[in-house]
Formats: sequence, structure tokens, C-alpha cells
Amino acid sequence: MAAGSSGGGGSQCAKSAADSGFLGLRPTSVDPALRRRRRGPRNKKRGWRRLAQEPLGLEVDQFLEDVRLEERTRGGLVSEAPDEKLFFVDTGPKDKDLKKRRNKGQKKSLLLKKPLRIDLTLENTSKIPVPKDILVHQVPNAKKLKRKQQLWERLAKQGEVPREVRRAQARLRHPPVAKAKPGPQDTVERPFYDLWALDNPLDRLLVGQDTFFLEQTKKKGVKRPQHLHTKPSQAPAVEVTPSGASYNPSFEDHQALLQAAHEVELQRQREAEKLKRQLALPTSEQAATQESTFREMCEGLLEESDGEGEPGESPGPETGGDQALPTPARLATAEKKTEQQRRREKAARTLRVQRAALRAAQLRHQELFRLRGIKAQVAQRLAELARRREQRRLRRLAEADKPRRLGRLKYQAPDIDVQLSSELSDSLRTLKPEGNILRDRFKSFQRRNMIEPRERAKFKRKYKVKLVEKRAFREIQ
Repeated sequence: MAAGSSGGGGSQCAKSAADSGFLGLRPTSVDPALRRRRRGPRNKKRGWRRLAQEPLGLEVDQFLEDVRLEERTRGGLVSEAPDEKLFFVDTGPKDKDLKKRRNKGQKKSLLLKKPLRIDLTLENTSKIPVPKDILVHQVPNAKKLKRKQQLWERLAKQGEVPREVRRAQARLRHPPVAKAKPGPQDTVERPFYDLWALDNPLDRLLVGQDTFFLEQTKKKGVKRPQHLHTKPSQAPAVEVTPSGASYNPSFEDHQALLQAAHEVELQRQREAEKLKRQLALPTSEQAATQESTFREMCEGLLEESDGEGEPGESPGPETGGDQALPTPARLATAEKKTEQQRRREKAARTLRVQRAALRAAQLRHQELFRLRGIKAQVAQRLAELARRREQRRLRRLAEADKPRRLGRLKYQAPDIDVQLSSELSDSLRTLKPEGNILRDRFKSFQRRNMIEPRERAKFKRKYKVKLVEKRAFREIQ
């Protein structure tokens, strides 16, 4: 360490070295005994501190601390204690023989007179008085209570008493009548009512009042929707694990659980292989060539028609160009209809409508002879509807226990907690715990459609990490 790094602790080190009584190794060191003691005022706090740090002050403090310790622990100074507390007289085997000759009654009386060792241990032997707790003797609002007491003393001389006293005197003059406790026969005779019925006694006072007023004044609860009274899923809250996962399972149950876990792993492996096949690069036979790429690029650009470019085929009217003439139909539509033509068309339309109505009436009349076939068709249709309704009901019952799609993620069933045959232990002390209670409850909430499936939030850095090479490191290189 450098010489100047000692800071303010240099003076303390020098003082401790001087107080130790050893001569320093420096050429300028002086014998501590020959060094002149510093003088200063002793009536100041600085003088007190200096005297407390001197050897005489330290010895006095240590002596006083030993005296206080003996007073706390032994109840006084050992030097002032009488001989009876410090020594005892061994009288020999005579007293021991007397003790042996005592009967049971005498021993019992002596034991009753002798204090217990626990009482002697807990006895306070210190001569230092307990400090007085001032807060115990303080009374809250003492001045206010004192003034109030003086006021009622003056009023008592005038014949007035406080309100509490007047009430107590009134209760003494007219004692309250004790209410009879309801017996079992009164409980039986009390009429019962349905709490949720429309005409229960609690709601009779609210009949005829405004509904909005009752809801705003909180006298009538808000009507709860019906779906709040139904569970989101019929799955049990706590699913019982299979018997193969219990402690010391039977061979058949454990093998069945292993088979179920094996099937789950096989299904997971098949899905991984399917994804790998879909994302795999094409083989050399399936790879695109230059010819196949050109054919795919030309798809839809060339239109091939049957017989196109065949010799001896005369061009159609569409290919004639300007030689094509308008058809007579277009000329006829361009001409204006006469009044007679309009009347004939109107009469033809009316006749068609009449014929259609007559035809419909004849068909309805013919339906009377098909009543048996119509009834069979209706019965068949009703049976089909009933069959579809039953299928929908069974499908809803089958899907009632399954988790629904509540978010963007699908529900993933947790892994089966299973131990291999080599991992099974023969003692509860060495049993290896499987699974996690918190994870099991969290998955149970997802399975019962109480919360949506979630995944752990991923940390994404908002800024780009910038790597900077320090100048000192660059200079070394």
C-alpha cells in the first residue's frame, strides 16, 4: 500500500503503537516512556474522552463493569458475601444415615418445604432495581379527565348527577324484562318459506316499487345470468391418478400405465417424423429441372383449341370481320311494337297465369290420393330429425369433458407421471416424488375451461446490443 493511502487512520495507528510500549523501528522513533504527555483542559468533553482512553481510565471502567456484572449475576460482590453462601460444612456420614432413616412422610414434608430448582433458577438475585416504566403510570387524557371529575364534583354538590348514573338508577327502578328464549316447539311452529321463491317474506316489501330505483339503492340484487350457475366443464376438479402410479403398485397396473405412456411417446414421435417429412428437401428424382420449370411457367399462357389451323376449314361468321351482317332478331327488337301486339302479349300472359293456377289446383286435388305416402315421408323426416338431434346430444355429452378452444393455443395434456420398473423403490424413505402440485392445478384449470391455455412470456430485447472495443484493450493489441 502507498504511503499516502492510509488516510485518517494514520494517527490512530501511531497512537496505538505508542501505547503498546514497544520501541518503533523507524530512526525517528522515540521511547514512549520519555515522550511528554499532552496537557489539556479536563472539564471539556475532549478531555473526558482522552482520560477514558488512557490506561487508568480503562482500568476504572473495567473495574466498574466487573462490579455491575457481579451485582447482576450473583446479587452482590463476592468479596462482601457471607461465608454461608460461599462454603458449606461437610458433617460426614452421620447426616446421611439420618436421611436414610427418615420415613416417607418426613421425606414428603421436607420435599414440600424445599423450593423447586426451577423457582430458584428463575428467582431474581440482582440487587439492581428494575427501571421504572413511566408509560405504565401515564394515563391518556389525564388533564381532561381530571377537569371532568372536578366538574362533576361541583355539580354533585348542587344535586346533579351524570347521565350514566341517571340511566343506571332508572334501570334499577325499572329493570328490563328478560326475553324468553325460543324453545324447540317455537322453532317447529315457525312457518317455513322458500328463500328463492318470488313470494318470500323478504321480497314482499319490495313488491310494487320501481325496479330501477331498487337496483340503484342496492335493495335488489342485479339479476345474474344463467350461465353463472352452470360449470364450464363436467370434468372433475381433482382427477384420481391410475393405480399404477401409486406406491408399490401391482405388476399389471404398472405395466398398463407404462403402456399408456408408451403410446403417448409413439404418437409424439409420429408427429415429429411427419413434420420432418413435410419439411425435408426433395430428392434428386423429385428435384425440378429446367424443362419442368419452363413448363410450369408457361401454364395458362397458350390456349389450344380443337381443330385450330386445320386445312379446308372455312372461317366462321365471327372471323369474317366487316362482312358479318346483323341478325334479323336484332332488327326486330329495334322496331316499335304496335298496340295490337301489346294486347296479344298481355292476353298470352294472362292465359299462362290462369293455366298455371289451374295446374296447381289439379295437383293439390291429386295430393288427396297421396296422403298415405305423404304421411310416410313426414314420419321418415321426423325420424331423421330425431336421429340427428340424438347425435348432437351425444356429441355434446362426449365433448362436455373435453377442453375447448378458448385462445390461440390448443390445450396440451400433461405428461403421465410414471416411474420405470428399475426406478421403483421398496421404501417410502427412498421414494422419488413425481410431478408438481402447482403445475397439476394449473393444467386442471385449463382442462376445465376456467382459463385459456398459456405459454411462458418470452423475453425480447427492444434494442440491438452494441459491442464496443475499449481503447485500452485496443492499445494492448
